[in-house]
Amino acid sequence: MDPQGGDGGLAFRGPHSRPHEKVKLRKRKSTLYSGAQDKGAGHRRDLLGENIYLVLFTIALRIFNCFLVQTSFVPDEYWQSLEVAHHMVFNYGYLTWEWAERLRGYTYPLVFASIYKILHLLGKDSVQLLIWIPRLAQALLSAIADVRLYSLMKQLENQELGRWVFFCQLCSWFTWYCCTRTLTNTMETVLSIIALFYYPWEGSKSMNSVTYSFLVALAFIIRPTALIPWVPLLFRHFWQERRKLDLILHHFVPVGFVTLSLSLVIDRIFFGQLQRDIGYFCMLGHKEFRFIYPVLPFCMVFCGYSLTHLKSWKKPALSFLFLSNMLLALYTGLVHQRGTLDVMSHIQKFCYNSPNKSSASILILMPCHSTPYYSHVHCPLQMRFLQCPPDLTGKTQYLDEADIFYLNPLNWLHKEFHNDASLPTHLIIFSVLEEEISAFLTARNYERTAVFFHTHLPEGRTGSHIYVYEQKLNGKLNRRLRRIEDSLLSSDYRTLSRKGSSRI
Repeated sequence: MDPQGGDGGLAFRGPHSRPHEKVKLRKRKSTLYSGAQDKGAGHRRDLLGENIYLVLFTIALRIFNCFLVQTSFVPDEYWQSLEVAHHMVFNYGYLTWEWAERLRGYTYPLVFASIYKILHLLGKDSVQLLIWIPRLAQALLSAIADVRLYSLMKQLENQELGRWVFFCQLCSWFTWYCCTRTLTNTMETVLSIIALFYYPWEGSKSMNSVTYSFLVALAFIIRPTALIPWVPLLFRHFWQERRKLDLILHHFVPVGFVTLSLSLVIDRIFFGQLQRDIGYFCMLGHKEFRFIYPVLPFCMVFCGYSLTHLKSWKKPALSFLFLSNMLLALYTGLVHQRGTLDVMSHIQKFCYNSPNKSSASILILMPCHSTPYYSHVHCPLQMRFLQCPPDLTGKTQYLDEADIFYLNPLNWLHKEFHNDASLPTHLIIFSVLEEEISAFLTARNYERTAVFFHTHLPEGRTGSHIYVYEQKLNGKLNRRLRRIEDSLLSSDYRTLSRKGSSRI
């Protein structure tokens, strides 16, 4: 018998077979093979649609990332999130001018206020948990976004490109620097990445119009500028959709209505009235580098695509990419601008180590909002900082309190504290201010008690170090003794005078 192959089967020609007649053997499915395949599939564990070990690795990395970021970036990571949440739950603290004017929304701070409330109800609202739990929650969300970005690239292209994009995303020093911070920009980026996963891309297996449009609407509520990169994508979806009216009436309108209504209800509860305008900030000329953070994941796609097609010098290129980003990540996360957090840890001691909490009072003579506030102290200490609300009345040559102070610090201090009884027990300043107010510090018996490194790149009103000055008790006691002594001497003098007069 001669084996013959054809049409994908195996044929044999026997002595009784007719010429050119093929007898095909029936293909039988191997029970052993299929059982092993089913068993292997059963043993594979998935999470978020990906291998569980990949997901757990990403979560662990972002938690590690969180604890290796011990520096401050911008005031908004505290003053527009944690400080507001602390005020919502514990009913003390400070709200900046945007909240007084009802120009911000409570939706994003409510996330952290919920965490604070749970900790408070459990009796676990220690200052360290209030600081770290919100950041760990943000780290978890960022890890989910990282996995979704990998899944999206794998679906749209292939696994190799997905891996390289994932590698670039995890290596990015600026992502490392920002992704665990309680910034609206961070939440905006997370929501945008997850929304892209559910967007109806060609070849995507995870498209869901309701889910992605809800995430986009939520990102818009948190930060209105989040809508800018989504405008062309929303028009693309509308243009390619056959049932356009159904898309608008059954997807976009209900999602927008529910999300906006929820935001208005939240603001109505905490403001006591409706918010004025969340869109006001879109018209301001003030811009910062962090505003383009949501675009960074798109850049990682191009970076991963370039690595995929890199043929020569690939290992040196990867080594340089990894090492250069890690050095920047570690420097910015552990060294640059860490003093403002370290000094707040020092202030905590005034509250928890002092038997009389009301005895300490803090004056922060630094550019406004340089440090966090009660969210990083969690104790009703007397604290004050230089304020800098913008002019909302249209006055010409308007100067805020911080500007007035820095025009003539020594003069401001003498006018503000003409009476020794009103002096704070502690002053916190940047090193660049020390020489200018040294006369006041000496005259009021303030002594430097702590020094914290802040940055290698001081500029303007920001110094390389932060100094803590404390007014020593012996100074106050000496002044009181001098006053008592003067009073006694004058009293004795008057007595002697009266006796001398009577003798005469």
